[in-house]
Amino acid sequence: MEVRREIILCLLMTITMGCYKVEGREPVLHRVGGGRYTWTPKTNFTNWASHENFYKGDWLYFGFDKLRYNVLEVNKTNYENCIDKNFIRNITKGGRDVVQLLEARTYYFLCGRGFCSQGMKMAIKVVEPTLQPSPSTLSNKALHSTRIINTKLIMFLVTVLIMDVCVI
Repeated sequence: MEVRREIILCLLMTITMGCYKVEGREPVLHRVGGGRYTWTPKTNFTNWASHENFYKGDWLYFGFDKLRYNVLEVNKTNYENCIDKNFIRNITKGGRDVVQLLEARTYYFLCGRGFCSQGMKMAIKVVEPTLQPSPSTLSNKALHSTRIINTKLIMFLVTVLIMDVCVI
């Protein structure tokens, strides 16, 4: 009977330790400029992008007036010179457009129609996601949710262990 109790205790410890291992990373939706409709000349996109971390698989959300602005993915030369011809792709669909960052590389976006020279351009560096993000990279909501799940699992297992020990 003592061996059975030790096996259950070892299993409980193994499961508990395994609960704290976080693998992979969920893609994040980045609202370009920080708001709902912030793809405008009033926004400092360089400053905004410097405070964000972009990973392969993440999404960018562009909110704007489609009758005035557009979103073009361009190469580095076109980005630096605000050239809106020969773009890689036109992201513009309806003014609330998303694009997934499928490769780890630098992406260049700008607004044509003369607005690029008013600051409507953005370069972002996308990197491969880490396999095990540290708790500091997790959002407070995700970390809190993980702790709740872990706590419930541990309480369940402790209850099972206590019931089993009482029966023995």
